[in-house]
Amino acid sequence: METATTNETAARLRRAVTRLNRRLRSSSLGGVSPAQASMLASIENLRRPSLGDLAVAEQVQPPSVTRLVRTMEAAGLIACSADLDDRRCTRVQLTPLGRKEIAAIRRRKTEFLERKLQSLSSGDQRKAEELVRFLEVLIEES
Repeated sequence: METATTNETAARLRRAVTRLNRRLRSSSLGGVSPAQASMLASIENLRRPSLGDLAVAEQVQPPSVTRLVRTMEAAGLIACSADLDDRRCTRVQLTPLGRKEIAAIRRRKTEFLERKLQSLSSGDQRKAEELVRFLEVLIEES
């Protein structure tokens, strides 16, 4: 019986986290697409990645990365340059506008969650704090 309960809880947790992620994304994008927002975060995390690095990180084919990078470069969100060691390789980095956009996306997500938390009773806010601690433990690398 415990396995069924554990399985059910795991499925409910997965659905809740997925739905919350969708809500956060839809409430925070501003003027960029979901793919652009994801790409901005990957570029920030990878620090001057190649187009191939981005394709792997975003789990898309290289032609899709190339199209997205061109669009984002034209919008002034990123800058491309040749790799100093291999001129055939293109490296990508955030521009000040790209850094501002990724910060705004994160700020809007936090504000969305803050509004939701403020609407809770103090008891439920304490439960939310416990849940955050639980999720942080759950996602720790083993």
